[in-house]
Amino acid sequence: MTLIHLTPWDLALAAALVLLLAGMSWWLRLGVERRILIAAVRSTIQLMLVGLVLKILFNQTHPALIGLMSMVMLSAAGFEVMQRQKRRYRGIWSYGIGAFSMFLSSFTVIFLALTVVIRVDPWYEPQYLIPLLGMMLGNTMNGVAIALDSLTRQAWEARGQIEARLLAGGNWEQAIEEIRRDALRSGLIPIVNAMGTAGLVSLPGMMTGQILAGGPPLEAAKYQLLIMFLLSGGTGLGSVAAVWLGSKRLFDRRERLRLDRLRIP
Repeated sequence: MTLIHLTPWDLALAAALVLLLAGMSWWLRLGVERRILIAAVRSTIQLMLVGLVLKILFNQTHPALIGLMSMVMLSAAGFEVMQRQKRRYRGIWSYGIGAFSMFLSSFTVIFLALTVVIRVDPWYEPQYLIPLLGMMLGNTMNGVAIALDSLTRQAWEARGQIEARLLAGGNWEQAIEEIRRDALRSGLIPIVNAMGTAGLVSLPGMMTGQILAGGPPLEAAKYQLLIMFLLSGGTGLGSVAAVWLGSKRLFDRRERLRLDRLRIP
């Protein structure tokens, strides 16, 4: 099976669906047509630029350039996590908690996968590192963002109960324990749903891409299983780190609840 190359005309025909969606939004007065068009333009520019950058990286395989690309991806993911918080932490914490949690989880899991499971030589081979890191950051970003948003929202709503537990003699971990559990459950829901419906409801992106590129379906399924397992581990580790750091930040050294460290919308 040969790879079918797409022409600009092919992409333009597909883009007509986006214009149709924007037109429906305008006709139904949904008010999101501008956001739809901007998102479509952004994705086009970003993906084409990434394609050009990856072409250069694949030809050179320079560790410094690969590291720079990885940091740019991590920085963008950290910014997106910060933007999705209704009640952000004040200062650098609004960005740092999400970025550090994703760095800890995504880079650790990817390093283990490349050195132990796939056994790429060198392990930073961009053909493997960049796509896997992109998928890992994208899914971990969703889990971390949902978990942090749930944590800060519930802590604000249950501030009276938290302070009552502190007055009763509990420490900060006991006072916010149930809220942390709920936040972690919320952060894990997307990846759990994705694993539960993979192959039955939908074919995940990597498997679909390999099949369209002419790869054997069974081999594509193996790689997709590998990715799903890596994503689940990365999302879980990232969500746990983010919720722990985020909940710790809500209390001072004397274990007093400090909701003034959040920006209230």
